[in-house]
Amino acid sequence: MLNYFNYFTEIEDRFQQRRGALLLLSTLDWALIETWREAGIPLEAALRGIDAAFDKYEARQKKARMRKINGLAWCAQAVMEAAEELREAAAGTAKSEPPRESGFEHDRVATHLEAAATALDAATVAPEACTSTAIRLRELAAAVRGGSNAPAEDSAAANDSVAVNNLEALERTLTVLEGKLFAALNAAAPEDLLVRLKEHADRELAPYRSRMGATQIRQVKQQFEQKQLLVHYNLPRLSLFYMSQQ
Repeated sequence: MLNYFNYFTEIEDRFQQRRGALLLLSTLDWALIETWREAGIPLEAALRGIDAAFDKYEARQKKARMRKINGLAWCAQAVMEAAEELREAAAGTAKSEPPRESGFEHDRVATHLEAAATALDAATVAPEACTSTAIRLRELAAAVRGGSNAPAEDSAAANDSVAVNNLEALERTLTVLEGKLFAALNAAAPEDLLVRLKEHADRELAPYRSRMGATQIRQVKQQFEQKQLLVHYNLPRLSLFYMSQQ
């Protein structure tokens, strides 16, 4: 069973494998993968969709010269179709248990949270939001390492305990923290920077608009703008999907 944390890397590896040449995924590609993950698209569906898109491309390439596939968005429609096929096939079947993580995974998670907190400490924008987020990340890291001394009746400690034993619950908590952080960054960022990011997103998405629905385009554009905003201020992603695989 595929590891919970391999969603991004498995998709990247499959895309590079089928393309036949090393091509680093762009910020737009990573934003697209994140919209799939947030929409609950199974990894299996993403991989099937990539294969289906390349199979179709290769069949057509034999009949006419076609440009090399240079972006994951080329596979977007096939991925959504594969996800729908999986949903229909799974209707009425029992849900399988998620893979259990080892103790080593917990240590990696705590290290990821602590590193993100350290990066937020050095932030030069939205200091209150960054500081409060860093404090919360260290609380979660302590809970993951088993170092929380809060009493059992403390609701926050109880929630952290749930997160420690359920990485998907922890991921939901991190999603909420990221949402609050993005809101603070958008409020603090200068208007001209936000306009430039939106223009950049529009340019990057332009070649793929015919291959994605309006909802997906809107979601990818939002993810792209958020990622670029973090890059501009040298701030980390909190999601476990950005955790180092080392």
